Amino acid sequence: MLQTRFAIAAVTVLALSATASAQPLPPPAKPAAPRATAPSPRAASCHNGASFDRFLADVKSQAVAAGVSQRTIAEASPYLVYDQGIVNRDRGQRVFGQLFTEFAGRMAAPYRMQNGQQHIKTHAAAFARAEKEYGVPPAVIAAFWGLESDFGVNMGNLPTLKSLVSLAYDCRRSEMFVGETIAALKIIDRGDLHPDEMVGSWAGELGQTQFLPVHYVNYAVDYDGDGRRDLLRSEDDVIGSTANYIANGLKWRRGEPWLEEIKVPQNLPWDQTDLTVREPRSKWAQLGVTYPDGRPLPNDNLAASVLLPMGRFGPAFMAYPNFAAYTEWNNSLIYSTTAGYLATRIAGAAPMRKPAGPVAQLPFNELKALQQLLARAGFNVGKIDGVLGQQSRAAVKAMQIKYGLPADSWPTAELLARMRGGTAQAQPAGTIR
Repeated sequence: MLQTRFAIAAVTVLALSATASAQPLPPPAKPAAPRATAPSPRAASCHNGASFDRFLADVKSQAVAAGVSQRTIAEASPYLVYDQGIVNRDRGQRVFGQLFTEFAGRMAAPYRMQNGQQHIKTHAAAFARAEKEYGVPPAVIAAFWGLESDFGVNMGNLPTLKSLVSLAYDCRRSEMFVGETIAALKIIDRGDLHPDEMVGSWAGELGQTQFLPVHYVNYAVDYDGDGRRDLLRSEDDVIGSTANYIANGLKWRRGEPWLEEIKVPQNLPWDQTDLTVREPRSKWAQLGVTYPDGRPLPNDNLAASVLLPMGRFGPAFMAYPNFAAYTEWNNSLIYSTTAGYLATRIAGAAPMRKPAGPVAQLPFNELKALQQLLARAGFNVGKIDGVLGQQSRAAVKAMQIKYGLPADSWPTAELLARMRGGTAQAQPAGTIR
């Protein structure tokens, strides 16, 4: 949810690494005496050298100015300690570089689809109410619920306040996490959770759909009527709150689809297969795009993009405006596409077709080398980390167009060879006329 679902894929991937067979976490023990690891000198560099204690005093003052009571400050203080290990974990995180089919095969496995369908039946009243009030289909809520915590089984086991204040003292996203720390104090202040109940991921996310505190404050709702917004234990609150966030935070469009698998022709203008390019479905139908079984697309004006998460030889999807909610929830294309696909499966869609053959993926070191070459060519690819993010994909597409390669945004050995000065040849990419 980096103000948009933290925007760091590794946070979710680390939380997702456990399986549904994991045992529920025991209740957290209350802390003894506050004990903090000494902050590194670098940690305080953005605070004019202020010590952690001085920094914390300022955060508490800001919280009081934002309406947090002194009583809450006192209750939370034993948990507001610095942990260098949290900062190290944040700085050392590695986003995943798996193929989409590998990640989706594991995370959108049949058992998770079936578990989602069962939860929709078990909590039918809450899901029906949420769809009526917010316009978000049950399958969409259930997919996020399953991916984020396996329906409450894996919510994390680290003290939230310690994580937040440690990341706030670090300089990488200090302002953001100061705000998250104050929001966490507001959650306590309004009686939703006690400090010792606030346990979650190392990045400070809370609850069964892993809300950062700002989103918890803004979008959590009391759906079971007990006077608390409890996203750790109340399934009704989880369902209603997640629907509220998707509808009002992520601007879900009621009654519209989000993702559908499609079949693309070999002569599709590949440079148009991009989330930034939207055309009516009738236009894509004219270009030969169909459903996987060959059925034609509707001849209407509903705007959509063609999404190729693994290039022209991998799976293909029609991404509708509602798919933006997924990329806002988590800006990793692999995660967001998996979440959207899982929702379609829970809603009854067939499994996606397997690629006709293996889709070649550049090794980690070669992806880094390609990013370095793209950066030297003047493209902003973000961090050179060997991971194909959105910025890297856009740069790859631009260079494919330059070299006359099929511009499907998928990095290949051929493109790398061209950029290194190789002589590999390719057919020119098509363009929409």
